[in-house]
Amino acid sequence: MDIKKICSSLRSASQKLALQNACEKNTALEAVASALDKNRASIIAANKQDIDAARAGGMSESIIDRLLLDDKRINGIIESLRLVIGQTDPVGEEIAGWKTPNGMSIRQVRVPLGVVAIIYENRPNVTVDAFSLAYKSGNAILLRGSSSSYKSNVEIVRVIREALAGVKGGVPEAIELVEVREHDHSDVDQILNAVGLIDVCLPRGGKKLIQNVVQNARVPVIETGSGVCHLYVDEFADLEMACRIAENAKIQRPSVCNAIECMVVHSKVAAEFLPKVAAKFAGRVKLHADERAYEIITAAVKEGVVSNGTTTDGPSTGSGTELLRATDADFGNEYLDYECCIKVVDSIQEAIKYINEHNTKHSESIISESRANTRLFQSMIDAACVYVNASTRFTDGGEFGFGAELGISTQKLHARGPMGIKVLTTTKYLIDGEGQIR
Repeated sequence: MDIKKICSSLRSASQKLALQNACEKNTALEAVASALDKNRASIIAANKQDIDAARAGGMSESIIDRLLLDDKRINGIIESLRLVIGQTDPVGEEIAGWKTPNGMSIRQVRVPLGVVAIIYENRPNVTVDAFSLAYKSGNAILLRGSSSSYKSNVEIVRVIREALAGVKGGVPEAIELVEVREHDHSDVDQILNAVGLIDVCLPRGGKKLIQNVVQNARVPVIETGSGVCHLYVDEFADLEMACRIAENAKIQRPSVCNAIECMVVHSKVAAEFLPKVAAKFAGRVKLHADERAYEIITAAVKEGVVSNGTTTDGPSTGSGTELLRATDADFGNEYLDYECCIKVVDSIQEAIKYINEHNTKHSESIISESRANTRLFQSMIDAACVYVNASTRFTDGGEFGFGAELGISTQKLHARGPMGIKVLTTTKYLIDGEGQIR
C-alpha cells in the first residue's frame, strides 16, 4: 500500500469538500442512498461470499450475525444515511463569538478534521456509516475493514464511488478502501504511523484491535471501547421489569458491544430474581454464576422452579438451564455470545465498586425504584452511558438521534459515548480586525 499516495489523494478530496455547502453534500449523499437501494442485489451477493467463507472457517454464528447483510439491514443502512442527510451541517457552526476591548471580532467555528482513518471488524454497515458522517462533515476517509467482510466492503465502496462520480460536484476520491490480505496487517502499521498524512484514526472492533491501535498509533486516536456492560438489579427493583430488560439486553443481539455481559444482583432480591431470570434464559443463555448465585439457581432447579438441564461441568444437552460456576476470568469478560455471568452483592456501594473495577466504561444500567440509589449509581459509575430502568442496547447513534455512528467512545477527551457527525469536526478561531497591532 502506498500510504503517501493514498493520503495525498484523500487530502485533496478533503480540501474540495471543505468548500462545499450542505446542499451540495446532501445531494451527493442522496445519490449514494439511491445507488445502495438499486444495487442491493450485488451487495447481498458479495456479502454471501463473505458469509460462506466465514462459516467454512468456523466463525461463530453470533459473530456472523454482525457480518450479515440482507434487505432489512440494507433498508436500515439507507435510513441511517438519510438521517445524516437530514442533520444540520456542523461545518461553519459558530460555537462562540465576542469582541475584544481593542475592537477585534473573534469567532470560534467548527471545521472538518481533514483525513480520517477507521480500522474496523466485520460489520459492513460501518462502511456506509463512517463514509456518510465523514462526507457530511467535510472529511475524506480511509477505510480499513477486516478480511471477513472484504468482498462486501469492496462492493459497497464501488457503489458509493460510482454514485458520487455521477453527481455534479461529487467527490468520489473522498473515500478509499484498503486492500486487505488475510493475516497481513502491515497496512495497519502504515496507517498508525502516517504522521502528518492522517489527522485522526478510529478503531472499532474487539479488545485486541482497539488495544493494538491505542498502544501503537503515532497519529491521534479517538478510542472506542469493547463492551463489558452490566445490569445491576437493586434491592428496590421491579423484578418483572428487570427480567424483561435483562432478556433484551442479553439476548436480542448478543454479539454487539452494548449487550450486557454480567448481571449484578442485590442479595436481598437474589432469591426471588435469579430463578425468574434463569427460567427466562433457560435453553438460550449459559450462565456463569458466583457461589451465592449458583446455590440459589441450583436450589430452584431442584424445586422445579427452573426447568431441568443444569450442569456444573459443561454445556447442557437439554433445553433447560445451563449453569457453570464462575471463575475469575468470567468477571470482566466480553462473551459476545449467549453467555452471561452473575455476581451477587450486599449493597449498592459494592455493586458500584465491582462494576467500576470490571467494566470497559461503555454502558451500565440500574433497575431500581429508589431515586436516591439511581442518582447515586448515575453519579458514581464511570461509563459513557449510564441508564436507569432501561436496556443498555440503546447505546447507539441511531437511537440517540445521530443517524449513523462512528462507534462508541469510552475515553474522556474530545468525545464520549455514541459518536455522531460533530465528532469529526474541530474548531478554529476567525479573527477580524481593522489594523490593530499589539
